Amino acid sequence: MRGDLAIEVTDLGKRFELGANRGGYKLLTETLAERFRTLGRPRETGEFWALRDINFEVRDGETVGIIGHNGAGKSTLFKILAKITRPTVGEARLRGRVGALLEVGTGFHPELTGRDNVFLNGAILNMSRAEISRKFEEIVEFADIGPFIDTPVKRYSSGMQLRLAFSVAAHLEPEILIVDEVLAVGDLAFQQKCLRRMESASREGRTVLFISHNLASVRTLCDRAIMLADGRIAAEGATHEVIDAYVGGIESEQHLSLRERERRGKTSGRLRFTDIWFERNGKPVDSLVTGEDQDIVLSYESPDGLPVRGANFGMTIATSSEGVPMLNLYSETTGALFERLPGSGHVRCHLPRLPLPAGQYFLNVWSDYEGEQLDAVMAAVDFTVAGGDFYGSGREPTPDHRTVLVDHAWSITGSAAEELAQSSSSSA
Repeated sequence: MRGDLAIEVTDLGKRFELGANRGGYKLLTETLAERFRTLGRPRETGEFWALRDINFEVRDGETVGIIGHNGAGKSTLFKILAKITRPTVGEARLRGRVGALLEVGTGFHPELTGRDNVFLNGAILNMSRAEISRKFEEIVEFADIGPFIDTPVKRYSSGMQLRLAFSVAAHLEPEILIVDEVLAVGDLAFQQKCLRRMESASREGRTVLFISHNLASVRTLCDRAIMLADGRIAAEGATHEVIDAYVGGIESEQHLSLRERERRGKTSGRLRFTDIWFERNGKPVDSLVTGEDQDIVLSYESPDGLPVRGANFGMTIATSSEGVPMLNLYSETTGALFERLPGSGHVRCHLPRLPLPAGQYFLNVWSDYEGEQLDAVMAAVDFTVAGGDFYGSGREPTPDHRTVLVDHAWSITGSAAEELAQSSSSSA
């Protein structure tokens, strides 16, 4: 391994056995339910390569983005680099201490307090207690969980766990920082804070690997990028060139119906989207209107025509195919639980008083259930929003403001305001 290299990946591949027991415990009811679902169906066997023939190098101090569709192999690659899982073939060599944030709470012991977990993670990174103590206050301040630092992590919300996990990974001075899409869990302010921290780490000469669907962040943060598709490297080079290739691939399929789209990632196929359209007042429309009630309708079917055992549905509306999010819509969070669906049908998402200003948007759709990805289509459709009088004021919202619209009201209170109102009343 050359002295200027932080990461060297050679002929890397990862194979999974389909139908094999991957370990872990299951409840008896889960086992019986699985047996019932597969009764009379042939067991899926064979092998699946999540990664094949992966070769790349990352120099010391570089910031490299890894992009690709869901199921392209990004997370599997990162888990190999973080030594969470082993490759089937090939080799990944990393020089230096690695700080990895792959999913919320990774490496945390739920029964230990936040304080204990900071020291535990530092010990895993081969840091002395003195080193950890020196950084401790900075870690807690960045995570913004001061009052709860001595509370067991099992009582933390996912957002609190994320803030502490990222703070530990970023502040314990690893030579290599690996960050997965997990940052999407945090709020916008925290995401920006994390991005600034990664920029700082890069300026300090640390190596950063960043996986994200937010291409705008990748474009801003990364020196170069690697695109994965179907477990292989599809493009590598300057960040803007790789992103352009990724976006071009998405947009080239826009003329196809959802049924015909091939860029779906690694999904189970128990359900497949076949069509999508918009309605207003029960009638199909080509464009949406700010402030009007709108429906987004998704058509789906199961491969065998049999009922589907449970599904959640999600949509993300973005300002461009580069994935800057505006709205995230998810059926489960609204309390809509679809435990059993007919073998084919339509899913309708109703948006009262559409809160989007005038402009062009892209819509991503997906379906999952109990951790299983059923189907997903990036940039399923692009659409136009025509301006409307959202506030009932006779004025349209400025379309340049890339933010959702919310009802709000303005007023002035105070003695000066009251005197002015009384004076105006007397004059009248």
